[in-house]
Amino acid sequence: MHPEAAGAQLRASIVEQRWYDSASLMQRTLIIFKPDCMNQRHVGNIIERFERSGFTIVGCKLMQLAPALLREHYAHVADRPFYPNLEAFMSSRPVLVMGLEGDNVVQRVRDLLGPTDSRKAAKGTIRGDFGTDTTVNVAHASDSEANGQIELARFFRPDELFTVPS
Repeated sequence: MHPEAAGAQLRASIVEQRWYDSASLMQRTLIIFKPDCMNQRHVGNIIERFERSGFTIVGCKLMQLAPALLREHYAHVADRPFYPNLEAFMSSRPVLVMGLEGDNVVQRVRDLLGPTDSRKAAKGTIRGDFGTDTTVNVAHASDSEANGQIELARFFRPDELFTVPS
């Protein structure tokens, strides 16, 4: 066997073994493709970036977000003056919600997205390429592993999230 091929096979074996031995490295996160993303038809471009980064889609559905669900999801800012505009924006059309799984997926997705304020996001990040401001910023992503689990449970029933073999 050629040394490069042997090296590639060994690396693949190590990655596969790490998947089974270190499940704690594997995380799940919630993504919401916001109304601006849906309107501008950027969903496919963004999914492609997630897939190129090695993430696995474990759940996906189109939803119209109801005010009660939005108040629960944004409870940490529901008393802020900007919340009514946020709720109106997020309920203005159906959105795509997705569960992603991968090694350190929470932080890596947030790095791909860039800062919440799209005006501060570097070109090459998702928000830097497609976002407008703090609200109209293409996508929501969970900010921690714990919140990822909570948010996935908020938007998906257990039978709507799958374990996908690699």
